[in-house]
Amino acid sequence: MNYNNYEMENYAGSYQGSVTSAFPVLMRKVYVWMTLALIITGITAYGVASSPGLLAAIFTNRLLFWGLIIAEFGLVIGLSAAINKLSLPMATLMFILYSVVNGATMASIFIIYTATSIASVFLITAGTFAVMALVGYTTKTDLTSLGKMLLFALIGVIIASLVNTFLIKSTGFELIVSCVCVLIFVGLTAYDAQKIKQMLLMAPDASAQMQKLALLGALSLYLDFINLFLALLRIFGGKNSD
Repeated sequence: MNYNNYEMENYAGSYQGSVTSAFPVLMRKVYVWMTLALIITGITAYGVASSPGLLAAIFTNRLLFWGLIIAEFGLVIGLSAAINKLSLPMATLMFILYSVVNGATMASIFIIYTATSIASVFLITAGTFAVMALVGYTTKTDLTSLGKMLLFALIGVIIASLVNTFLIKSTGFELIVSCVCVLIFVGLTAYDAQKIKQMLLMAPDASAQMQKLALLGALSLYLDFINLFLALLRIFGGKNSD
């Protein structure tokens, strides 16, 4: 979860009354933007992986690699924190740029894992994501408490991953962390789907301001999908033998 929950919750509770005609328009934009971002990321990752020069430049040059990682964090934080000050075209451009940068850093999966396993895990991820998003959208149970608990669990997983990467270096521990990540992002998908619905349900119109909130929702679901996909890939992905 890398968007401003407080901002989203404020808007979710700001409007009273019946559902407006803007709601289906904004919800459609959320999922269209998310899907387009996934497509851009996939094309970028495959394109970088297919170019030995680009691949070597990114993954052998630590300065460039960490620069891209920092750029990813900067774009997400900047988009979330400054959403009210940004124009809709600028916010959209930042989302697209983030999708491209994320795709470049994900290019290594095409080297580590077989194309068949990547495609299979993607389909598993898509199916799981769709089911949980539907659960979050349709359930009458308030998932707020679950979402907050999962966010704390995610912080713990990130810390555990860093400790394992730099100190423990255990493949068994990595597998456990990946399994926990799957559970976390399955839950967060349902939570975010519900939160986005609540946020847009009473939107008075489909103005640029409301569309920017829909864009934040798309970013949130995009991050859930990507992280769920990577966690499942670490568990089920078949590695290249060469």
